[in-house]
Amino acid sequence: MTGRVRVMGVVNVTPDSFSDGGRYADTDAAVAHGRRLLADGADLLDIGGESTRPGATRPVVSEELDRVVPVIEALAADGATVSVDTMRAEVAAAALAAGATVVNDVSGGLADPAMLATVAAGGATYVAMHWRAHSDRMTDHATYDEPGGPDDVVAAVCRELGERVDAARAAGLPDERLVLDPGLGFAKRGEHNWQLLAGLDRVQALGFPLLVGASRKSFLGALLAAGDGTPRPVGEREVAGHALTLVLAQRGVWGVRVHDVRGTRDVLRVWERTHP
Repeated sequence: MTGRVRVMGVVNVTPDSFSDGGRYADTDAAVAHGRRLLADGADLLDIGGESTRPGATRPVVSEELDRVVPVIEALAADGATVSVDTMRAEVAAAALAAGATVVNDVSGGLADPAMLATVAAGGATYVAMHWRAHSDRMTDHATYDEPGGPDDVVAAVCRELGERVDAARAAGLPDERLVLDPGLGFAKRGEHNWQLLAGLDRVQALGFPLLVGASRKSFLGALLAAGDGTPRPVGEREVAGHALTLVLAQRGVWGVRVHDVRGTRDVLRVWERTHP
């Protein structure tokens, strides 16, 4: 898993996503959106049936399955490389049976003890994100030392991701099928995200490809806030996201998880053309 930066296009099959307000909550709309993202240049599609925005409540398993499996079946049948965004082993297994080849688990295996063995048995690539708690209480866990401290956010993320690597290996997942995600916005406040991005080389020193998901997130909205402190609306954060994509390309990340695939691909084409 080396080479150019992968573009992972987001397909939220949820009624309560922070980024798209449920516009793709039914199967037909989600499949059509996935096909548009592929046409725009996505390398793979990340299909999710559970919102992980701060404060979100979890759907029941049957509801998550009903949301993602038909979408995965349709897009995989088109020949797309499909990732399932789930914390549940049961959903991961069904998604792999439906044609997914990547499991993107924001909990890194902490939310479901059966996840790592399920992915190992399924032969999929596994994305393990830094995570501390579910969305309804994750902000309570956004506690780290000040920058430079022994347990600042970069040190904590490196240590805790290292623990997830050990767990994945113990479950039988080979290193070549592991990708790590620093978890921007998950149990992290705005300043923690910026500190983590500044120290990304320390996360890369763990020796695994990195997937970074910063698209449209609140720390970008806060950076671009109006004079009265009102954050920039979700739909108006793309330029800042594209600027960050360039920074991440310079850092040599494996992939970026984004909503605006076309704009991201345009930015990366310029980057690739100037860095042959």
